[in-house]
Amino acid sequence: MKILIYGLNYAPEPTGIGKYTGEMAEWLAAHGHAVEVICGLPHYPQWQVAEGYAGFRYRTEAMAGVQVHRVRHFVPAANRLGARTRIQLETTFTLNAMRFWLPRFFLRQKPDVLIAVMPPMQIGVWPLLYGWVRRVPWVLHVQDLQLDAALRLGMLPGGGFGKVLYRVEAFLLRGATRVSTITEAMRQRVMEKGVPPERAWLFPNWANIEALQPGPRDNDFRRELGAGPESVLVLYAGNMGEKQGLEVVLEAARLCADEPRLQFLMVGAGGAQSRLERQAAAMGLQNLRFLPVQPVQRLPEMLAAGDIHLVVQRRDAADLVMPSKLTNILAAGRPCVATVDPGTALYDVVTGAHTGLATTPEDPAALAGAIRTLASDPELRKICGDNARAYAEQSLDQHRILTRFTSQLHLLCGGA
Repeated sequence: MKILIYGLNYAPEPTGIGKYTGEMAEWLAAHGHAVEVICGLPHYPQWQVAEGYAGFRYRTEAMAGVQVHRVRHFVPAANRLGARTRIQLETTFTLNAMRFWLPRFFLRQKPDVLIAVMPPMQIGVWPLLYGWVRRVPWVLHVQDLQLDAALRLGMLPGGGFGKVLYRVEAFLLRGATRVSTITEAMRQRVMEKGVPPERAWLFPNWANIEALQPGPRDNDFRRELGAGPESVLVLYAGNMGEKQGLEVVLEAARLCADEPRLQFLMVGAGGAQSRLERQAAAMGLQNLRFLPVQPVQRLPEMLAAGDIHLVVQRRDAADLVMPSKLTNILAAGRPCVATVDPGTALYDVVTGAHTGLATTPEDPAALAGAIRTLASDPELRKICGDNARAYAEQSLDQHRILTRFTSQLHLLCGGA
């Protein structure tokens, strides 16, 4: 197939949506498909343009067999993230992407299928128009119900403005040939927005279970931190944004300060990072430290070094996003503590598959209690870790998931 992928985030972004879109495109190219991508500048999760990508307005490059068209756009600094700056980012990307979209309306050749990755919400505009004019089927892949989360968390005003945004979102969703999303709960939410069940696909995120294997706990990463064999390393590795509510980790670290063997580590970047670092300093937390995003090459070693991994989100974000960090934790065979209520997809993975413990969201005492429980029971940590790896092998295999998705694409474009 000739496949065109359109999304703001793309490789070499190491985490989040860009990671999955990049891996999908490269897998499709490696399996014989002709893949083109229209995307933005790599900037996440640090919220600054990656080295080597400044100083141009448009650029085309080849990456792992994929032709990648880069569009310059506004990138707000992490400390200026808000509704207005995010809209500015998304709008400048949409307008500048015209450079690569307009010629496609007149070219003789066209792709067999188009995949648009949401968020941002505006990502559906060009595919919708192109699909109408050129009669090309397109899939709107929803990685994150961004609008629902932003309104629930108060990041966007509600009222009439919120209703207008919901109408626009529903229009784009219903205009797609198919809508896919990463959990069954999110699929149900998409159907509530007007997408018929037969047009709503489940397309979960994955882990490269061959590249990411359980590793030894005692490794260079752990030794560089000064964490000895007797220490229990509690690790949060991922985006530090407002949707996570990471203040609960700081409070849990404070509540665990009487156990010197418990060491907390937060690795990543994001809009809330600077505030969290200032807050931790003001609290005088001696058992918690921060590290920047680590190179991809160190990911297996970093995950193996953690004895207990944290998957944190606010209650209002439940089932609107699925933390992307979870797939790597499971593949690495490590136990987790997740702040999540019963009845959500994340809760089912953690408790249903016995891969860790679930605690009440936004409850530092509950989080600290679960951490103490796992810290005091090495055998329970091993059982949860073994279950995590088994779940990854059964449900998160990249090849199996993308093979199934490719078969759906073939059917959608008439067996091209």
